[in-house]
Amino acid sequence: MQTFEAMNGLFLEDLKLGQSAMFGRTVTDADIAAFAGVSGDTNPIHLHEGFARSTRFGQRIAHGMLSGSFISTVIGTKLPGPGAVYVSQTMNFMAPVIIGDTVTAVATITAIDEKRRRVTLKTQCLNGDKVVIDGEAVVLVPRRGIA
Repeated sequence: MQTFEAMNGLFLEDLKLGQSAMFGRTVTDADIAAFAGVSGDTNPIHLHEGFARSTRFGQRIAHGMLSGSFISTVIGTKLPGPGAVYVSQTMNFMAPVIIGDTVTAVATITAIDEKRRRVTLKTQCLNGDKVVIDGEAVVLVPRRGIA
């Protein structure tokens, strides 16, 4: 069994301005169906091809929050990783994501408040070179040796 210490991500003392991490995933029909089931968001623009064809997008699109959840993956597993606690997240949805698109979430440290143990990160989701979500997160990060 892993010790608690081994489960921790990075501590405040490990972080530097400009440090970044990413997570990528190709969005599938199963992902969209599962997200609808878990979230309860059954908007037909995500689930019904006939309805979606009548919209400005002309086809089904993934839930914006599905792509946004990939930011949470970066923060909770990589930077700062396990032990980090979300304080806030802004998201501006810039472009749709469709089935088969590969979304890469990137988080980059832009500010460190050592006194309050808060780290600000620029957060983006990209589909290739296109920004599909642009935002900012603030997370609370543990100090080394302090639970």
